[in-house]
Amino acid sequence: MIQPDVRTVELDRISRERLRSAGLDYRRVDPSDEAGFDGFIRAVARGFIEDEPAERVVAGSRPGQVGRRMIGVYDETSPQAELPVATVGSWIAPLTVPGGELPMWAVSEVTVAPTHRRRGIARAMLEGELRAAASAGVPMAGLTASEATIYGRYGFGPATWHARWTVDTRRAGWAGAEPSGSLQYLDREATAEALGRLHERTRHARIGEIAGWPVRWRQLSGAKPGEPHGEGVRGVRYLDAAGEMRGAMVFRIAGSEADWARSRLEIRHLIGETAEARAALWRFALQHDLVGTVAAGSRPVDEPLPWLLADARAATRTVEDHGWLRILDLPAVLAVRRLAAPLDIVLRVADPLGFADGAWRVESAADGTCRAVSAGGAPGTPGTTGAEADIEIGVAELSSLYLGGVAARSLAEAGRLRGDACAVAQLDAALRIDEEPFLSIMY
Repeated sequence: MIQPDVRTVELDRISRERLRSAGLDYRRVDPSDEAGFDGFIRAVARGFIEDEPAERVVAGSRPGQVGRRMIGVYDETSPQAELPVATVGSWIAPLTVPGGELPMWAVSEVTVAPTHRRRGIARAMLEGELRAAASAGVPMAGLTASEATIYGRYGFGPATWHARWTVDTRRAGWAGAEPSGSLQYLDREATAEALGRLHERTRHARIGEIAGWPVRWRQLSGAKPGEPHGEGVRGVRYLDAAGEMRGAMVFRIAGSEADWARSRLEIRHLIGETAEARAALWRFALQHDLVGTVAAGSRPVDEPLPWLLADARAATRTVEDHGWLRILDLPAVLAVRRLAAPLDIVLRVADPLGFADGAWRVESAADGTCRAVSAGGAPGTPGTTGAEADIEIGVAELSSLYLGGVAARSLAEAGRLRGDACAVAQLDAALRIDEEPFLSIMY
């Protein structure tokens, strides 16, 4: 499928008029416009309570916006009229799903200035992005959320989770195998390049991953100017017995004021193409000299870390939502989705914005993929409302189910869907996957 250039997708007319009636200007930001770009980046930093960015930080952000859609909401009465009072950015990213890849409208940099809260700005921007994505023929939208209570109202549902690990190295010990390869330090630029290469090689094999981009890897490696703690970041790579790079890790060590020998090693990113590479990188961190605690975020929920330790109780895990999805075109997203068991049910989907609203017959195809037609029989059109449904569900909950990391039975027990028990069991069997979906990066 040929993807549209998001920079040329028209701004949503409904959102533009809504904001104009509130005295606000809703417009694109051109990265080649130095003043406009500078204001956008500064507004984003303000929104995420970061320090005021220096000029070199703003300049270092420019490559990350190439090919992306940047939108600002401006209040011309403000003393800082060149800074938007709200921002949103987006691009089309490939999302790995059971059965292949799906184009996803990635939403990022969503901020509203505290001076302009409770004026409907976020709603206008988010709904505008969804309508723009749908008009461009993109069937799914996604984001990573800084707060868990914002995006459900727009039809997004959590679809991937990640884990944060903290390990007491004095207690942990090592029970894993002895790696056959070797570890090497890298400089920051080489580390960024290694992370990018490994991510691209591995993302197709992990449901929930999206494509990365160079500035993200330079941020993680500390190579991007102005990156917090960047000067303290170090990188290592793992080479297998044949000398092939199979893994890389970036980390920093925070010294302990109480006991220098019990410093804290913080893993910023760890990526391994093989189980051996992942284990070797964990071992390097856990056995690092002068380190008493190892902490790592953005790890898979099904990480086998406890099984690598002599004392599994030395590791504590916290799990939270990470990647959120929003279905826009139900037939299109189900056409890609490979099923693990036969399926033939009628879903009644409630979508307040109308994209997936209605009753849909969802059934398995001969090749193991899925298809959805309106319950009235017209493929690709909104479902009719008169059909008898096996399951009634909201679009946010259906979006959570899509990758296979959430059980329909759990949603039913929580009252988040209603349906026949046999139909719920059938849906769970069809959507089953072998490993937990995982998104390793924020966007």
